[in-house]
Amino acid sequence: MTAKTFTGGCHCGQVRFECTSDLAMVTACNCSICTKKGLHFAFVAPAQFQLRAGDENLREYLFNKHAIRHQFCIDCGVEVFARGRKPDGTDVVALNVSCIDGIELAKLTMTPIDGRNM
Repeated sequence: MTAKTFTGGCHCGQVRFECTSDLAMVTACNCSICTKKGLHFAFVAPAQFQLRAGDENLREYLFNKHAIRHQFCIDCGVEVFARGRKPDGTDVVALNVSCIDGIELAKLTMTPIDGRNM
């Protein structure tokens, strides 16, 4: 898939975003949070992600090493994205692909990630 601009947001619509991605890698991670929340992330550079609405509706959740700053809507509880750093120190946005408007997860190729053992 070539890079495309997507829109999306949380369940209640208070948090909205726009991003550009080719969705070439969408994670199927087995770590505790991805498993319990059913998260599937695509990683994009911060310049490819724009929060369009709802900054005041976001709260942050940190756990384990506090390396990833999970952002969720305080009204509906949906985690829309997370902010973190790649192993090389580069900033990255982890977009919850399930929050993209009209997305069909079954049509995406998932990349298994062994987050449980990282």
